[in-house]
Amino acid sequence: MDAAVLRSCGLKGEDIAFLERVEKGMPIVADISRADILLYCRSGENEAVVVAQARPHSVAPIYEPICGQAVSRGERPALFRVLEGGKPAHASQRIIADSAPIFQEMWPLFGPQKSLLGALSIEKTMIEQERHKRRLLSFRWAIRELQKMLAHGTLAGAEKLSPFGEHDGILVVNSRRQILYASGVANNLYRRLGYTESLVGKELKYLATFDEALVEKVLREVKCSEEEAQEGERIWIRKALPLLSQDGWRRVLGRGPQVVGALVTIHDATAARRREREAKIRSAMIQEIHHRVKNNLQSIAALLRLQARRAGSREARKALGESISRVLSVAVIHEFLSQHESRVINLKEVSRRVVDQLQQGVMDPSKKIELSVRGPNIYLPAQQATACALVINELLQNSLEHGYRRRKEGTIAVKLRDEADSVTIEIDDDGRGLPPDFDLEADSSLGLQIVQTLVEDDLGGRFELKDGGGVQAIVTFPKISLGGENWQELE
Repeated sequence: MDAAVLRSCGLKGEDIAFLERVEKGMPIVADISRADILLYCRSGENEAVVVAQARPHSVAPIYEPICGQAVSRGERPALFRVLEGGKPAHASQRIIADSAPIFQEMWPLFGPQKSLLGALSIEKTMIEQERHKRRLLSFRWAIRELQKMLAHGTLAGAEKLSPFGEHDGILVVNSRRQILYASGVANNLYRRLGYTESLVGKELKYLATFDEALVEKVLREVKCSEEEAQEGERIWIRKALPLLSQDGWRRVLGRGPQVVGALVTIHDATAARRREREAKIRSAMIQEIHHRVKNNLQSIAALLRLQARRAGSREARKALGESISRVLSVAVIHEFLSQHESRVINLKEVSRRVVDQLQQGVMDPSKKIELSVRGPNIYLPAQQATACALVINELLQNSLEHGYRRRKEGTIAVKLRDEADSVTIEIDDDGRGLPPDFDLEADSSLGLQIVQTLVEDDLGGRFELKDGGGVQAIVTFPKISLGGENWQELE
C-alpha cells in the first residue's frame, strides 16, 4: 500500500494504519472467497483509486496487478454509491472484464473515528458466484462473516498465514465445537487419515488430530493461526481463522463482536516437503562436489608450485606460475559454488578474489602496483562467471608483465559495468602502453589468445585493446538467462 497515494486521498495517521490492517487480511480472504479483492479510496468527486489488491491462489485471478489505477463514477457506479452512502452493495453489479461478466460485492470501510475511508470490492466471475450459491448455507455464512471481519479490520494475524490453494479443504466449526460444514476436498483429505464417515454434525474432538487444540487456541486468542504437523507418513498444514459476529442487538447495546466459530483449512504438504528435502539433499551433494573440485584444483596448484621451484629455466618457472594462476582462478568459482546454494555468482566478488590471488602469488613484492575493483554487483551463471574469472586473470597478468616490466609503481583498475542486456569488463592500467604497430591478431601472447577464445567462444562477446596513457582492455558480452530469476532481486 503506497502511503503517498493514501495521503493524496486525504488520509493520514490512524486512518492509514487501519487500511494497512485491512490490507493484511485481504490475501487469505481472497483465497477462501475465491475472488479478487480491491481496496478503493476516493481521490476526487468522480474518481477513486485502487490502493491495495489481493489476487486469489485458489482460482485464476480476474485482474492483473492494478494498484494505483484510477476509476471514474461512470465506470463503477455501484462503488460510488458505497463510497457516498456508506452501505454495502449486496446486489450483483455486472461489468465487463476480458469480455466476461463479473459479480461484485462491496463493503464500506469505516475508520477508528467512524469516518468513511473507502470500500472493499470483492469480485468473482459469474461462474464462481453460481458455484458459491450452490454451497451449503453454513459455508456461505462463514464466508460472509469473514468478509465483514476484513471490512472491520478485525482479522488479526492473517498476514502470517500461507496461501490457501484450490486443493485445500475447509471446515466450518461453531462456537460449540461442532462441525457445520466440510468441503469435498476436506472429506477426501480426512479419509487419508482414516475418517470415512461424513464429518458434518460431528464434534471437533471426533478428529483425533491437532484440529481441536488449534481451534481452541484461535477461539481463545481471537487471532488467526497456522500449524504444521506430521501424522503417520503425511505432513499436514492447518490454518484456523476465528469468526466474529456483531448483529444488530449487539451494536445497539454497544457490545463488541462475539466469537461464533472458526473456519479451518487443511492442506496436504507431503509431496511439497518431500520435494524440498530432495532439493536440499541434491543441493548439498552439488555443494560437496564443488568443494572437492576446489580442493583438487588447489592440490594441482600446489604440485605445480613444487614443479616451478625445481624448474631449471626462468621461462619454465614463468609458464608454471601462469598455469597456477589459471588453475586458482577456476578454483575461485568452485569455492563460491561450494559455499552458496544459489547457482548465480557475483562477478564483483570473483574479481576481488582473483585480484587477491595475484597480489599474494604473482606480483613482485618490491613493486608498488595498486589493484582495484570498481562497479556494481553483477550476478552471472556459473558458466559465464568461470570464463570471466579466467579472462580477468589473464588480462591482469598481461598488464603486470608487459606494462610494468621497467616500472616500480602504478595502478590497475578492474571496472565492471552492467548495461541491462550486456556486461562490460574494462581493465585499465597506466603502464607502458602497446608497442608500435601492435596487431591483436598477429602479436598476441598465449594469455591474450586465451582471452580471445574465452570471450568469443564461451561468452559470445567481443574483445579489444586500446592504447593511451596505458592500455585499456575491454570485454563486452551478452547476459544469458538465469532461468527466470530477477536481476534486481538478486542485487
